[in-house]
Amino acid sequence: MSPISELFLFPPPPSPFVTAMSVISFTSLAYTGFSELRGKHLHYSKFWNANPNERRKEIKLSSRAGMLFLYSPALAAALASFAIPGDLLSSTRSLLLCAALSIHFFKRVFEVLFIHQYSGQMMLDSAIVISLSYFTATVTMIYTQYLTENTAEPVLDLKYAGVVLFLIGIIGNFYHHYLLSKLRGKDDKGYKIPRGGLFGVVICPHYLFEIIGFIGVTFISQTVYALSFTLGTILYLIGRSYATRKWYLSKFENFPRNVKALIPLIF
Repeated sequence: MSPISELFLFPPPPSPFVTAMSVISFTSLAYTGFSELRGKHLHYSKFWNANPNERRKEIKLSSRAGMLFLYSPALAAALASFAIPGDLLSSTRSLLLCAALSIHFFKRVFEVLFIHQYSGQMMLDSAIVISLSYFTATVTMIYTQYLTENTAEPVLDLKYAGVVLFLIGIIGNFYHHYLLSKLRGKDDKGYKIPRGGLFGVVICPHYLFEIIGFIGVTFISQTVYALSFTLGTILYLIGRSYATRKWYLSKFENFPRNVKALIPLIF
């Protein structure tokens, strides 16, 4: 590692598994983000029915069931870390990381059950890919943190700054998901232009706060794997937000052109 990275990252553990997962997580997420830019979408939310003529034989899930399938395995993995005997959570940093991951996925499941409004379906293949990504990322992040035990801490301790960023991210993400849920009545299945919060400047503020939350998780962890997963997630959400803005422009003639995709005034 370079002297600069040693300021804020633990040395990579001597684990071929963690090294491989760092490369796989970043590469797969970055590629998926690039695919979103090119119009090849993961089939959930407003893109669940993209290219319908090519997908007639594929298995579909209800949106609620599909979303639960996305997040429940990762939540179970995060919660299970507290029940494993031994020194898996022997440090404050490890406890904070597992708590953050548990809160993140508990919020997701809570939103699926009580907040989100649904208008479409989800393709099983997309659900499997996303669920597996969240599950393996959660397990690998916790395992990588365990491997840092009894090694020298980074020069800069960012874990408490990470807690602050994580809380900002999760609260902002929840708030904008709540605003989205209030756009429709009980039996209204159509899409509308979101209003309120930061929706007046970006069409995907929930993605912006999700990025802030994952940056917070990276600061808590300060491992190469957490950094690689977060960088890949950022690239994926850049692609997804670009595709979302393009979709709104195609569906609503009155969509305000000054509203960016993800970053106010910039992108």
